[in-house]
Amino acid sequence: MTKLKAILLFTICVLTLNVKAQTAKSAATEKATFGMGCFWCTEAIFQRIKGVTKVQSGYEGGTVKNPSYADVCTGNTGHAEVLEITYQPGIVSYKELLEIFWKMHDPTTLNRQGADEGTQYRSVIFYHTSQQKALAEAYKTELNRQKVYPNPIVTAIEPAAKFYVAENYHQNYFALNGREPYCRMVIQPKVDKLEKVFKQKLKP
Repeated sequence: MTKLKAILLFTICVLTLNVKAQTAKSAATEKATFGMGCFWCTEAIFQRIKGVTKVQSGYEGGTVKNPSYADVCTGNTGHAEVLEITYQPGIVSYKELLEIFWKMHDPTTLNRQGADEGTQYRSVIFYHTSQQKALAEAYKTELNRQKVYPNPIVTAIEPAAKFYVAENYHQNYFALNGREPYCRMVIQPKVDKLEKVFKQKLKP
């Protein structure tokens, strides 16, 4: 083998390894968990973000095992309605997800989003790593410092706890029930805002 061929072969091998490494990095996934009111609304938001591969509606942060929707609605289980989001950090960063989280709900109303009221509708971030915790706390501090909202942010930042997947009829709710009055009156305006504010981050 000539020296030139050896160099070319080595270069090809390096390029191939780099491509494989980049592909693996893009395919790697992590989890994020947010509570920001009714999960019917927030599911419809994060399902459309590039780099998000899976969104599950469920319950987290309570004391009752295997809670049902009826249980959580009493406000006595301690659970919040949340989304467990599986995402590819090589495509969408956790900081970008935090930006969407804070801009797509009101983080200054305690235990309430719009007409939905109760501890199950509280604004909360359940972090999965120390890095997520640090990013969430820093972001919250900066928003308060800049007085982005007229009132202080009440979003709780807590370690991830046991996540319970909600009943099947709660999953993919807006896509399956978009013509219902609640979807048209409450969820659709949020989706419209998402398309306006985060157009560049949406899936094709």
